[in-house]
Amino acid sequence: MTLEELLALPPTVNVSTAARALGIGVHKAYALIRAGDFPVKTLPLGGTTRVPAAALWRVLGVEPPGR
Repeated sequence: MTLEELLALPPTVNVSTAARALGIGVHKAYALIRAGDFPVKTLPLGGTTRVPAAALWRVLGVEPPGR
């Protein structure tokens, strides 16, 4: 995922998109979430899990423009 793609993410993304940003597979991402070892805060919402884009940026060391 490019820097431009990272900065264009909506406020929350699905686990598949978060995994792609982190450079891991989606199955590995879900395994890490289940184990409590995913490096980013997740938001369980009913039957789905969302990941805040700002948390992804922090873990990846990306500074949004204007900060």
